[in-house]
Amino acid sequence: MISSNDFKTGLTIEIDGDVFQIVEFQHVKPGKGSPFVRTKIKNVKTGAVVEKRFNAGEKVERARLDRREMQYLYKDGEQFVVMDNESFEQIMLTENQIGDQVKWLKENMNLGVLLYNNEVIGVDLPNSVELKVIETEPGVKGDTATGGSKNAVVETGANVQVPFFVNEGDVLIIDTRTGTYVSRA
Repeated sequence: MISSNDFKTGLTIEIDGDVFQIVEFQHVKPGKGSPFVRTKIKNVKTGAVVEKRFNAGEKVERARLDRREMQYLYKDGEQFVVMDNESFEQIMLTENQIGDQVKWLKENMNLGVLLYNNEVIGVDLPNSVELKVIETEPGVKGDTATGGSKNAVVETGANVQVPFFVNEGDVLIIDTRTGTYVSRA
């Protein structure tokens, strides 16, 4: 059990059998009445964000998540095959379990798989990934004066906004949290 006074961003708690992650919290001490903690919590399974109010000092169950390092092997139809780095056991993940980060998956990439009661509830990709540009318009001399950007398609099929000097065949470093171009590799 954890007290609502000890809430931190990123903490996982269990409410009515569902797992929630604290996105935002604020301790409130009104002039009248007792203090409380106002939170925004995200349902880890569905991704829905809700606001919930807890009395100061209220106890809630802390959700214990198991994080395992796994390696993405390949896509098999609609399933994504990953292998546990310790036991070499292979499991199949769906696009829903991986979420929006599926567009950054590259074969043989290591990732963290989050489990709750031996059920996959999420995937943590590395903060950045190196991907090769397979399609983009060539830059025209003088375009860089405005500091604009153009669209590029990387090897996983994702679209990324890149500077005009990036060409087909370049290897880029992409931030997987924001989906933005960081630099050339």
